[in-house]
Amino acid sequence: MTFDLAHWQTRLDELRATHHVPGATLAVLTGGHLHELASGVLHRGTGVEATTDSVFQLGSIAKIYTATLVMQLAESGDLDLDAPVVTVLPDFAVADAEATKKITTRQLLSHTGGLTCDFTHDTGRGDDCLAKYVEAAQGVALDCPPGTAVSYSSVGYNVLGRIIEVLTGQTWDEALKDRLLTPLGLTHTMTLPEEVLRFRAAMGHLGEPGADPDPAPAWDLMPRSAGPYGRVIASAGDVVRLARMHLDGGTAQDGTRVLAPGTVEAMQRREVDCPDKWTVSSDGWGLGWTLYDWFGTPGFGHDGASIGQYAYLRVTPEAGVAIALLTNGGGARRLYATLFRELLDELAGVRMPDAFEPAAQPPTVDMAPFLGTYRREGVVITVTEHDGTPHLVYEFVDGMKDFSPPLEMNLSPVSDTVFAASGAGPSFSEDWMPVVFSTLTDGTMCCYIGMRAAPKAG
Repeated sequence: MTFDLAHWQTRLDELRATHHVPGATLAVLTGGHLHELASGVLHRGTGVEATTDSVFQLGSIAKIYTATLVMQLAESGDLDLDAPVVTVLPDFAVADAEATKKITTRQLLSHTGGLTCDFTHDTGRGDDCLAKYVEAAQGVALDCPPGTAVSYSSVGYNVLGRIIEVLTGQTWDEALKDRLLTPLGLTHTMTLPEEVLRFRAAMGHLGEPGADPDPAPAWDLMPRSAGPYGRVIASAGDVVRLARMHLDGGTAQDGTRVLAPGTVEAMQRREVDCPDKWTVSSDGWGLGWTLYDWFGTPGFGHDGASIGQYAYLRVTPEAGVAIALLTNGGGARRLYATLFRELLDELAGVRMPDAFEPAAQPPTVDMAPFLGTYRREGVVITVTEHDGTPHLVYEFVDGMKDFSPPLEMNLSPVSDTVFAASGAGPSFSEDWMPVVFSTLTDGTMCCYIGMRAAPKAG
């Protein structure tokens, strides 16, 4: 199918303005051809125009780059995905000594190792920043026992980054450049802020929903140690070029082999189902990739967020279509949802699920099994019932206690275990935040918010 560049440029411009997104870039691979579009400005304060070669922060899409490097090492025989992490990193440890002995690289790749997500620790700009981070994370409590559930984990991906360093003898940044960026010819992809200065870079924007946001107070608040889980900066075109390699059986466009076909297939094979299918639109998780089931059509991709920047990547293998959208604030999630529904429908015949929202006729749910307190690192969730209305308080504690005041929300039942809460931000669903109750394989009840599992504590 011919890609109508003028039509999609108009739609990008219209939707970006409607949803108060200052700037956006879009890259679409279809029919073997890559098309790149840009709209708006990179910085509302300076008025610098967004162009197709502009670079944005990818947030958690960085995890795909790290996963690809790990799979190269597994493919070469340097790493056994099913061996305990301590066989490669003898100093690796978590708060649970028994769990330390069991956690595997495969579990870290698929977010089933139990490691938590929101542990940000600045260990400086030195080449030893990841080694120091992994050491500092030794006392951080697990979200759940390894292998009992999926719980989204940035800490786990930093451990993977350290594995890459130990096995290659390079820093994670160097390994990424030498083993992935250079073979793929990704000239507009980088990891360090001083490298960004060579390019037109997007500034994140923050503000209230439904209004034009203002530039964030700083361009980059992430430490260097956040690299493997969230600190890659790239153009939309380069993001799609990475996806294209995974579509093409592991080869770069010039024929350079980056991964074996079997390795590419393994990364897209479902390792675990996701109880929360809405926060990042995930039906399951592979080895790095978020996996989607669009009414029978399989897909893979990833979302990412940093300070006021939001990124989305979706790939449909059957149609050979890959789409990346990079944005710098505003109602980015709504822009993504509308634009990708239209693009995937026209280019791949894919129907994406409708937006997450309360049921038109909410079911009657017995809340008794769900009432109580749930806890994970830095967060306490309290579920009560007031006059028949389920109520939730989301409170930051310990090292995250100054992050935000407690968040209070009523819950509207969607099903027996799924509830819709108002007050969602742009990185969640379009209007409502999913709250999902599930049971771990050891029988413990847990509450999922933001794809993080918080086990019941009382």
